[in-house]
Amino acid sequence: MKKFIAEFKEFISRGNVLDMAVGVLIGGAFSAIVTALCEKIITPLIEVIIGAIAGKSIDEMTSVLNVGPIEFGSFLSAVINFIIMAFIIFLIVKGFNKMSNLRKKEEEEEPTTKVCPFCCSEIDIKATRCPHCTSELKD
Repeated sequence: MKKFIAEFKEFISRGNVLDMAVGVLIGGAFSAIVTALCEKIITPLIEVIIGAIAGKSIDEMTSVLNVGPIEFGSFLSAVINFIIMAFIIFLIVKGFNKMSNLRKKEEEEEPTTKVCPFCCSEIDIKATRCPHCTSELKD
């Protein structure tokens, strides 16, 4: 039993468990934001556009497909909401990736190699003599 508890303590103390826990918590909060965005802003806008054409909301249009206890319309409505939510998440992630790529371009790395002017071989930036042609470098 002591070995089991020791293994459990080792498992819990790893950084991956903490990272996963933080990811789950942030994912839950992010899910609430995306759900609110879809339910309160995007879906009503789509329903206004569709309502102008058909005069009904998404749920009203899909409820026609319900047959007795089998609610095909409710399932279709859930699929439509999923597609809308997945598209919103895609746009948010794409925006974050674009912002992080802009930041990476600003932080260009210092060169670690240079080219020997005599033999055109690539050598370490700190080298004072070329390891290929043994020429002295005056950089």
